[in-house]
Amino acid sequence: MVTVATDTIELSEQQRLVRESIRDICSEFDDEYWREKDRAGEYPHEFVTTLGDHGWLGVLVPEEYGGAGMGTAEVVVMMEEIAASGGGFAAAQAIHGGIYNSVPIVRHGSEELKEQLLPDVAAGDVAIQSLGLTEPNAGSDSTSIETVADKHDDEYVINGQKIWTSRVDASDYLLVVARTTPKSEVEKRTRGISMFLVDVQDALEAETLEMKAIPKTASNAVHAYELWFDDLHVPAGNLVGERGNGFYHLLDGLNEERLVIAAECLGLGELAIQSGVDYANERVVFDRPIGQNQAIQHPLAKAYAEVQAAKQLTYNAATIVEGESGAAVGAQANMAKYLAAEAAFAAADAAVQTHGGFGVAREYDVERYFREARLTRLVPITQELVLNYIGENVLGLPRSY
Repeated sequence: MVTVATDTIELSEQQRLVRESIRDICSEFDDEYWREKDRAGEYPHEFVTTLGDHGWLGVLVPEEYGGAGMGTAEVVVMMEEIAASGGGFAAAQAIHGGIYNSVPIVRHGSEELKEQLLPDVAAGDVAIQSLGLTEPNAGSDSTSIETVADKHDDEYVINGQKIWTSRVDASDYLLVVARTTPKSEVEKRTRGISMFLVDVQDALEAETLEMKAIPKTASNAVHAYELWFDDLHVPAGNLVGERGNGFYHLLDGLNEERLVIAAECLGLGELAIQSGVDYANERVVFDRPIGQNQAIQHPLAKAYAEVQAAKQLTYNAATIVEGESGAAVGAQANMAKYLAAEAAFAAADAAVQTHGGFGVAREYDVERYFREARLTRLVPITQELVLNYIGENVLGLPRSY
């Protein structure tokens, strides 16, 4: 077997330690584990629990609260390795929320909220896996959300609906974004939005939260839900950050998270290319391995080049994103996500084509990679919206949306 080179970036000592530690953990979960999770639509609890036991769900939690106190440069390595290990985009997405939903609390939560939650998050004992933002009438236009939170004495009462809210079934807490001031009453549409921490079990027991799974065809092991809030009571102390500034709290850290999504796409692309190369070397047709044919070689080689190009941009941006801000960093983060998603899709498509008819057979996994790669072009931001961002903020063209 030929091992396709993926260690192509010069890493810091800390990044190398992260890579080796994550590889050791992922080696405990083989292809059959991920194949079965996808087939059965089962959340990978064993995998997530193992990562949590080793402290990886607290990778972004400051050391003073028991976390690892690492940053984007380390998480990029971590998530690329997880995806490339065999689990693909679904494996990375199984814990993505658990890592990044702690960031608003770290940066904007009250000290009481931090002390109450973050040590348990860092220890893997408490999960904040879900973010309720998207709504049926407000997809990419997040400022048009209709879920409302009204203040009553020392609590807020939330009413509304969310859709495409992932991992609620694997989460102790849910971050809910709601309007505390109507859009018609604010000077800027980004104002008047707030963020709340909701205890999922308490809400279910009080019958103020209803959830329904959304059947889908990609990342089957990570479930998405439609949610309804009916007079859901939340203590005022569960307001995360400042009332009315929740939209800005969401944006804070967006570039870092987008780079990590790019890394997850890279790992998926590397996984697909390795699968394609393996099959191309093993499969013999007309008395020769099919990998000897340029029709097989060229798509895989092109995909590899594209993955490596996206990887250079992603890792370069990860080294500067936390020390800088502004349109330049935003452009790099968005371009990295765009290029990595396109590269992952090309890699998965080439892997399926290399396998011929077996490309759609579940036993070879590449059909799963293809389904997941298609999803990366939609989430967490569509490719078209990335191009809108670049057109407006980099090229100076008129706003198109």
